[in-house]
Amino acid sequence: MSDPKPYTPPKVWTWEVPNGGEFASINRPISGATHQKALPEGRHPFQLYSMGTPNGVKVTVLFEELLAAGHPAEYDAWLIRIHKGDQFGSGFVEVNPNSKIPALLDRSGPEPVRVFESGAILLHLAEKFGAFLGRPEDRPALLSWLFWQMGSAPYLGGGFGHFYAYAPEKWQYPIDRFAMEVKRQLDVLNRHLADREWMVGDGMTIADIAIWPWYGNLVLGRQYNAGEFLDVASYTHVVDWARRIDARPAVRRGRMVNRTSGEPHERLLERHDASDFETRTEDRIGSKAAE
Repeated sequence: MSDPKPYTPPKVWTWEVPNGGEFASINRPISGATHQKALPEGRHPFQLYSMGTPNGVKVTVLFEELLAAGHPAEYDAWLIRIHKGDQFGSGFVEVNPNSKIPALLDRSGPEPVRVFESGAILLHLAEKFGAFLGRPEDRPALLSWLFWQMGSAPYLGGGFGHFYAYAPEKWQYPIDRFAMEVKRQLDVLNRHLADREWMVGDGMTIADIAIWPWYGNLVLGRQYNAGEFLDVASYTHVVDWARRIDARPAVRRGRMVNRTSGEPHERLLERHDASDFETRTEDRIGSKAAE
């Protein structure tokens, strides 16, 4: 691949051509809907519109953990294919004006409530059910680590992941820059987890649920085919933590929902009932919601 040529920014930037790469079609310099399309709605109190990216997995893992713990958190999970521009439909923009997955419509109260941004959805659901929040004295640490993840993951995904795995050409400067930052973040986690099993308190919280889809899957070798490059095995405490979460049945179910890649047994395009995990086939997707 060629090295980047020196670039002199113009006085006023204009969007002339897509920026290239696998995700070029989902980026544009304006917001708002590009087409009219209503969102489907199922029969459950919670309507999730998402895709099985790390940010989407956070929410489906929490839903499945809530259900496993006995909370009335039944949900419909509708697939939003971001490569096809579903997030720019008018219905989705009404729920999330930022046109990013995941987006949640909470119909459990007297009036529907829209919630967007994955961290906000986790906090909304955890507070609604009083679960996965840790002890009251853990709240400052819980919020700190939740916001740490929300601020740090763009360096992993939009920074390192983009330039290492998705950019049309590989350039040393951005790869080195973001690899350094990702390894620093992994070191932060590794030091923190050296003498504890969970991010906060003595049990799994939404801090773990937020961090695991990004950094847990990275050290488990599932992100960007970059495990060897980043020497993820050297972060032993993060690896142990990631494996512990990965072994939970609810986490395995949550990771399947709205997933479009991987082996057929690893994905459930849409989820409308717990039985969908046992009877899934792509040509049945959505049938239960229509009953």
